[in-house]
Amino acid sequence: MSAPAGARRDLGIALLRTMIRIRVLEEGIEKHFLAGDIPGFAHLSIGQEAVAAGTCANLRTDDAIASTHRGHGHTLAKGTSMRGMVAELFARATGICKGKGGSMHIADFSVGMLGANGVVAGGFGLVAGAALSAQQRKTDQVAVCFFGDGATNRGPFHENLNLCAIWNLPAIFVLENNRYASTTSTAETMKIADVSLRAQGYGMPSAIVDGFDALAVYDALGEAVARARSGGGPTFVECKTYRARGHYIGDPERYRQKTEVEDVMSASDPIVRMQAQLADGLSPAEFEGLWSTAREEFADAVAFARSSPSPERDEAFFGAYTGDRDASDPVHAIESRERDEFMPFAPNVGAGSQGSGH
Repeated sequence: MSAPAGARRDLGIALLRTMIRIRVLEEGIEKHFLAGDIPGFAHLSIGQEAVAAGTCANLRTDDAIASTHRGHGHTLAKGTSMRGMVAELFARATGICKGKGGSMHIADFSVGMLGANGVVAGGFGLVAGAALSAQQRKTDQVAVCFFGDGATNRGPFHENLNLCAIWNLPAIFVLENNRYASTTSTAETMKIADVSLRAQGYGMPSAIVDGFDALAVYDALGEAVARARSGGGPTFVECKTYRARGHYIGDPERYRQKTEVEDVMSASDPIVRMQAQLADGLSPAEFEGLWSTAREEFADAVAFARSSPSPERDEAFFGAYTGDRDASDPVHAIESRERDEFMPFAPNVGAGSQGSGH
């Protein structure tokens, strides 16, 4: 049943706000990476914002997610501050991982973000473990795994889907099928057009959704989350989407035509689509205001990062062992308490609160 018009409009604006924040963040990351401000590698999800926004809007702070190497949008949508993210990308001590995780390994246990992952298919085991923890502790928490089409050709995908299915765990698998695994088209790596067929082989409910439509993603994930919270077990949701940038910043993209990217984004840009869906309830001035607010937030985050110190050399290995915790240091004491309560995800932290999508 659809939500009342007013509530649906408010939801649409909230999703649009999240997508615009992600777009502004990632366009800014691209700019500063090319300027040499951001070390390491960075992988952008421009074009895929509707999946992150629509999924995380259904989640509470105490629910868990695991991400990919392309995880800025998931992290921001789950509730991590833009300041903490940008400082992390700039490798500053004030970053959410103290400047040691960077783009591909950012994590924020305080909001249930178990980590981005440089290993393709690396998040499946984390989510299975988090879901098992929730089941054994008899909470109604859920765990969500974001992954790309390439990950479905790796062993951890099959092992963990099977495990979650036979144990009826509260896990949700969200496939961002963006048509390319790194530089290889899905047409070259699998004989099926709909990857969700693989979930059916494990007896797992599945759905296919337009990954450019944040409201459609929200609805599909709402059903999956409700099923998981009520003890109905895992769900597989395939979001048909597209990444408008290369596999990584600087990718020459010899594997696809520039016109292909232009054609897809001109027809399916999730932000433009949501604006059109809200045409009767969102004025052009309000739309521009969302962009202005997001740009101001990003500028503030960059200024915060630039004014922050780099990590001390002696901090390089801090956090590797539980004995590293210093209870006399208030920052480390808070981190220690959060880590104790939130591994794999907290039974009490943020219970009942909503994620950034609400």
